[in-house]
Amino acid sequence: MNVRHLTFRLLQVYVAVVRSGSVSEAARQLHLTQPTVSQQLKRLSEAVGEPLLVMRQGRLAATEAGRELYRASREVLGRFDDFQDYLEALRGGERGRFSIALVNTAQYVLPRLLGPYSHAFPDVDVTLHIGNRRQMLTRFERQDDDLYVFSHPPSLAHALAGRFLRNPLVVVAPQGHPMAKRERIAMGELLEERFLLREPGSATRMMFESWLQEHGLSLGPTLQMASNEAIRVGVAAGMGLAVLSEHVLPPEHPDIVILPVTDFPIESHWQFIVRRDRRLPHAALGFLRFASGHLDECVEPRFVANELEGLLARLAA
Repeated sequence: MNVRHLTFRLLQVYVAVVRSGSVSEAARQLHLTQPTVSQQLKRLSEAVGEPLLVMRQGRLAATEAGRELYRASREVLGRFDDFQDYLEALRGGERGRFSIALVNTAQYVLPRLLGPYSHAFPDVDVTLHIGNRRQMLTRFERQDDDLYVFSHPPSLAHALAGRFLRNPLVVVAPQGHPMAKRERIAMGELLEERFLLREPGSATRMMFESWLQEHGLSLGPTLQMASNEAIRVGVAAGMGLAVLSEHVLPPEHPDIVILPVTDFPIESHWQFIVRRDRRLPHAALGFLRFASGHLDECVEPRFVANELEGLLARLAA
């Protein structure tokens, strides 16, 4: 391998191709032509002296050598991004960029933090990626983002976590449900009814199924739906019951009622996750500091579970 033939542009092109799995998509992101990207990949492969990419199921994927080059490229490019941010900070500007990946349910709350933060730091560029748990775990494994928000975090062998918000899971039913006026309901009384569920792997579903198993219970009929909003609408329409994050429910929800089920709500928490093996941009660290200091102002106090000072201390160690 002749490292003198490697350039930042070659590494940027390679990272874009691995991320997108497509020469054409990488070309679009980098504002280059497809032939230019293909030529850059050829130069890079020749410089390394090993195959870097293979086609798998219609997408380009990194070989073993390619995965090592991808990690090295991300580290190199990330270090120079940090250096650029550092220079900008020296010049007296609060500038920079970072990205956050969050599970679907967190999108109902995180904007309450990001709105005031964006007003306070208008020159910081924040990118949000929202998806289901499986999609966010993929982004976490690929180190695509700087911060991650999970209610049920991935393995923390390579990560640090800090709770910041309660995420209570409640049982909801359509308004007028015959048990809605009861003072207390045993879950066993509801299991003959249909439950509307998210896809397997959803954190809410995982926690509900784990709760049922701990209590020796099992569901009857179920119906899988694609989103929390679809489930909420389905419950309101009388399609069945559901377990949802309380944050999914609008402030006024006359078409839905929370049932007083024994041992509910199930307590969970949203957490900010930071990878140990990824350099955290100054802007991302600044956002965590802002969140730690302003949670009480941005979110209803009964939901606040602010443990971010501990996370910040570990990041500074």
